[in-house]
Amino acid sequence: MKRVVKIQGFVNAEPGFEEHHKVLNGTSDLMYEVFGEKGVHARSVLGAVSVRDNLPIIVDSIFEVEE
Repeated sequence: MKRVVKIQGFVNAEPGFEEHHKVLNGTSDLMYEVFGEKGVHARSVLGAVSVRDNLPIIVDSIFEVEE
């Protein structure tokens, strides 16, 4: 694994909830804890009023790997 490029989160939230970024902090912290400087990444987070199977969060990620 060369580096974590980007993490994107879709947070299942009620209208008016404004702290989506705090929900994704755990994922960002984990990437840094596991991969160190290679885990530093760009990220975006969106709130959604409906998420598949009523999951609390869906995380999409892009990793750069070496062959």
